[in-house]
Amino acid sequence: MSITAERKLEVVKEFATKPGDTGSPEVQVAILTERIRNLTGHMSDHKKDFHSRRGLLIMVGQRRRLLDYVKKTNESRYQDLIKRLGLRR
Repeated sequence: MSITAERKLEVVKEFATKPGDTGSPEVQVAILTERIRNLTGHMSDHKKDFHSRRGLLIMVGQRRRLLDYVKKTNESRYQDLIKRLGLRR
């Protein structure tokens, strides 16, 4: 359900805006997207797991808020981010 430390480092390295960057909105959205994809797979197997469903909805809302922030501050960064992550919007 959660991502491994190695996978998290790969995501951070791929989406970091500068070396050592772990807190930029791009990195946070990428990590949330990875966690959402893992949890979506879990939900397809366990349809009645309502506690995990709640966590999934919270993560989706958090990612939505971060994406709205990036869009508000810099439209080109937002477009690049959703294209790289393969999100529809």
